[in-house]
Amino acid sequence: MEWTEVKIYTEHTGVEALSDALIAAEIDGLMINDPEDIREFERNKNASWDYIGEEVWELCGKDTFVTVYLDKDDPTALEAVRGAVDSLKWRDDVGSLEMKFGTVADEDWANSWKRFWKPMEVGEKLVITPSWEEIPENTGRVNLTLDPENSFGTGRHHTTRLCLELLEKYVKSGDTVCDLGAGSGIISIAAMLLGANTAVAVDISADAAKTSHENARKNGIPDEKYIAICGDVTTDRGLVERISREGGYTLVTANIVADVLIAMADVFRELIAPGGTLILSGIIDNRKDEVFEVMKSRGFELIEERGCEMWNAAGFRTI
Repeated sequence: MEWTEVKIYTEHTGVEALSDALIAAEIDGLMINDPEDIREFERNKNASWDYIGEEVWELCGKDTFVTVYLDKDDPTALEAVRGAVDSLKWRDDVGSLEMKFGTVADEDWANSWKRFWKPMEVGEKLVITPSWEEIPENTGRVNLTLDPENSFGTGRHHTTRLCLELLEKYVKSGDTVCDLGAGSGIISIAAMLLGANTAVAVDISADAAKTSHENARKNGIPDEKYIAICGDVTTDRGLVERISREGGYTLVTANIVADVLIAMADVFRELIAPGGTLILSGIIDNRKDEVFEVMKSRGFELIEERGCEMWNAAGFRTI
């Protein structure tokens, strides 16, 4: 089945009126693209994230528009859209209301995005491959299979790449790993593929914990070697006790944001083994010194830092 894609260009001040008019015309499934929403989020000092990645801006672009998808064989739906748009043309706050048309097939929605995801080399030892692609041969790299459609981290963002680069340098055969804020599990799975013996992956999202476990299985990691848990170590003392191990973990990783890394500082110290390695990422430039000072105050010695554009990752060792 083919669908008619209609993009209706407006302004931030016109999004609500346009959406209401379309809904009143019984047009559902609206998709709103409004860069001002992201700007408002960035201006919100209470926002829970330190950053909005460049990928978001690239996807959003500069234009504000509302997109609807109509049955190509239903001319009445298109007339309803035209009527909704015409009903707003008297207003001076809705922008041009220009309509642009395209055609989209069902299979395009389901699969066309896959052409943008190809095997990607990270650092000196890893290659990350979507499951529908052939694993590259003769690269001399360790393959990590990861599908982006259900992931919380694919290796394409600077923070993940920096973390993986440090990981491949410091992970050792037989390491015991604890990955806090595991997301897709990419960091802990990479550690296992590079020689670690066991891993515990923790994330505040139940979906992320489920995904990390599924991704570990895709990479041939036995269930008894890889445990994924949903929970918040900053507020759940019982969870910290549950994941603690006698002697501590030899490698602890966290790729999150500065505020959460700082909140986890005492947990890092409690979970890590004497002489163990701590790898942190997701730190923006203007929070780096603050994070490093907090880790130093908890008895961690900085052994290496890496940066790319505004992002930073660092390796620490217990003193």
